Amino acid sequence: MKLTKLPQLGFLAAAIVVASSAHASKDVYADYPVTLQGYTGDKQTSVSYGGQMARHALHNSLKKIIAKGADAEQMTAYFSGKDAERVIIDPVSKEGFPVKQSLVAELSAGKNLSGKTYSGAILGFPGNMTGVEVLEFLLDQASNTATGFDPLTGYDYIQLVSKFAMGAVFYSQAVDNYLDEKLEAGNKPNSKPYKDGAAYTGKEHAWDEAFGYFGAPAHTLTLTAEDVYNIAKQKPAGLAKADYDGDGVVDLKTEMAYAHAYYAAGFDKGGKTNYLHTIMQAYVDGRKLITAANGRDLNDGERQQLKAYADIIKTNWEKVIAEAVFKYAGSVYNDIAKLEEAIANNEDASKLFRTYSKHWGELKGFALSLETGGKNLGAVGVKLNRLIGFSPVLLGNSQITGIANGEYTQSESISMGEYRVHMIKVQKLMIDAFGVEARNKDVTGDLADLVAALGDSMSAEND
Repeated sequence: MKLTKLPQLGFLAAAIVVASSAHASKDVYADYPVTLQGYTGDKQTSVSYGGQMARHALHNSLKKIIAKGADAEQMTAYFSGKDAERVIIDPVSKEGFPVKQSLVAELSAGKNLSGKTYSGAILGFPGNMTGVEVLEFLLDQASNTATGFDPLTGYDYIQLVSKFAMGAVFYSQAVDNYLDEKLEAGNKPNSKPYKDGAAYTGKEHAWDEAFGYFGAPAHTLTLTAEDVYNIAKQKPAGLAKADYDGDGVVDLKTEMAYAHAYYAAGFDKGGKTNYLHTIMQAYVDGRKLITAANGRDLNDGERQQLKAYADIIKTNWEKVIAEAVFKYAGSVYNDIAKLEEAIANNEDASKLFRTYSKHWGELKGFALSLETGGKNLGAVGVKLNRLIGFSPVLLGNSQITGIANGEYTQSESISMGEYRVHMIKVQKLMIDAFGVEARNKDVTGDLADLVAALGDSMSAEND
């Protein structure tokens, strides 16, 4: 789909953080002209990020597959396969929110998630595995469940796979590849096509691919954070906001919201942060800079400015993930309180435990994602992994402590009350290390009272 390009604004200084009025800008990430010198094809625009949107559809669909029965063959098809006939399982048309595409290949053919998954070691998961090996292991374990949940380990594979894949594929590829080494002078130069026969230059396409992985509608700067949130949720109220070209359907390539763009919008709509528009404005300004070079290589000053825009994106994207860690640590904290009360009253706690496991899976998936951005977390990473552990603390005060012969091993752990203290400390770590500002589900004010209530048992802390 071709979006109508609205009048462009001049460059913003790279160091300026976009103010909360950014959504009033009329810049749209679309229709940038072909600047490649000597191009003789029929393309009218150099913008191309269909492969990234195909991977968003694969991720959304994989999440649904796990929840609906975790069929091993189907999970493999959507994680590592390239079949042209794969149906988009999510997002699909809903009443009041029709979508345009029905096949993954309509977004881009031959794409998968496994080939773009982080290949470095993941320290926060047992087994000394790489990112892709962690996801393969989780999918294999999920296949042994009925609905993606294992009550014996407290693992919600729906959430673990989804949240970690968002980091290990989308975040990692964008910030540690396209916005990193591919911005160097000798890598994907702007005076040459990205690949033979392409209508876009090396730098144009590298920037476009990084943008696609964020998951924002091309016209995000014409929307509010709540608009983008409603689009991702496919609420009927979101249709008019999503359908920028007015054709009556939502184009999953350019008009839908996914992954971290959805989370950025979710935090921003609370009014304390502006992650979504800050990131989007930096993407638009960077793309304008590249387009203005008109097919010549960027000079040192231009590349430095482009890197400054990339730094804005990286910093704010990392904070979005850290905000999610903060939020779900608060959810786990609250879940434990409800579980302890139910157990004390001899009530059925099975539904509460399921919710606790879901929130823990989201917490852990986002925490693992922080390892995939190309930055050594150092002591922060060690502390985060120790506070959260390899699994939630189970009802018998045990946790997963490793993997042996492909099976999880469990050991005695701290009490659930002490684990609640760990969740507060996770939130404090996100404030100190990443400067989170939205702070959804903030429970940091409870630390002193909880420690006092636990008394001598706090000596058993393992952080």
